Amino acid sequence: MQPGSATPVPKLPSTLLVTLIGDDRPGVTSALFDAVAPTGAVVLDLEQVVVRGQLTLAALLAPGGTAKALREVVTAVGAELGLTVSVSKGRGDNRERPTGRAAVVVLGSPLRAGAVAAVASSIAEHGANIDRIRRLSRYPVTTLELDVSGADLDSLRRELSLVAAQEHVDIAVSPAGLARRGRRLVVMDVDSTLIQDEVIELLARRAGREAEVAAVTERAMAGELDFAESLHARVATLAGLDVAVLEEVRAAVRLTPGARTLVRTLKRLGFTVALVSGGFIEVVQPIADELGIDHARANRLEVADGRLTGRVLGDIVDRRGKASALREFAEEAGLPLARTVAIGDGANDLDMLGTAGLGIAFNAKPVVREQADTAVNVPYLDAVLHLLGITREEIEEADDADGTPTPAPAVARAQDL
Repeated sequence: MQPGSATPVPKLPSTLLVTLIGDDRPGVTSALFDAVAPTGAVVLDLEQVVVRGQLTLAALLAPGGTAKALREVVTAVGAELGLTVSVSKGRGDNRERPTGRAAVVVLGSPLRAGAVAAVASSIAEHGANIDRIRRLSRYPVTTLELDVSGADLDSLRRELSLVAAQEHVDIAVSPAGLARRGRRLVVMDVDSTLIQDEVIELLARRAGREAEVAAVTERAMAGELDFAESLHARVATLAGLDVAVLEEVRAAVRLTPGARTLVRTLKRLGFTVALVSGGFIEVVQPIADELGIDHARANRLEVADGRLTGRVLGDIVDRRGKASALREFAEEAGLPLARTVAIGDGANDLDMLGTAGLGIAFNAKPVVREQADTAVNVPYLDAVLHLLGITREEIEEADDADGTPTPAPAVARAQDL
């Protein structure tokens, strides 16, 4: 080649994109390739999906002989199997590798067609493309996962958060690819997240001081007290309470529906699970032990002569303390913050939610929903698993293999169609 001459462009092989559509049955794929094999065709790409018994099979082939002969073979196979066949010519496997990949999870109970339309329209207006859709769950909530390309993660998340609010569905936008796989740390708040109760209220009820605790809570919500001040004021009302009451309260605590399933599934995946609470370790630690949770961080009540003194010991686990605990647990697990998930419901969780790679507001107050990466507004804590790309079927199959019955959802299974 002479200096300055152009580099020759390699000649791409001719290709045929063969698509078969119709009723699925065993043996379709083998029948196609048994027929194609004698032609010497080379397989460049192959995709197959079955939806409600309807098959779509697409094969990108480089003919070993003439394109005409290959076309005749696949057309004959389609006719024999009663499938619709389309064949289009091209050159090479020149499809551009998609960039800006994101996983968009849409969760609704029920999930209405208008909500799906709004999500799809927003993605299209963003300039992104939906490459694949699969259902992650059909009960007790319906969950769809959309594989999207050409997306700017941050701006798409902002745009879809508006759709979520307007359509009354939950939407999570996460990086796709390797970022969606592998081990993670999941840190949860306790009161009104892992459990349905507020422990301080249960203790106050047994001390006959509910009204006083409620008054302090009201002042805190009005901004008159910060968390530490409100905690000290509320704990002071418990002075003199017999320490045995802590065990009574622990026994009275109600786990949030789906809590056991969530933790059990996360542990099967090898995830590290932690609880971080502005409540009390005397109640939180037994819950963690029962569920097999790796870490628990909460405030400790002072006890003297078998009674609560009305004081707490050590540093307060407040908003900043929760975020600090998440960082500490991530470092101990050898995980970057990008591989952490935080779940909470109150303003005291905001720093933790903001620090985590994915912050999830669970049935949260408006200010928390607005600032979190995504929100879950159904009363099932195991719905969080779907945001991580885990299907209901996978959860139930794992439970069956272990001989652990999956709790039935607290709704009629009308969607089992």
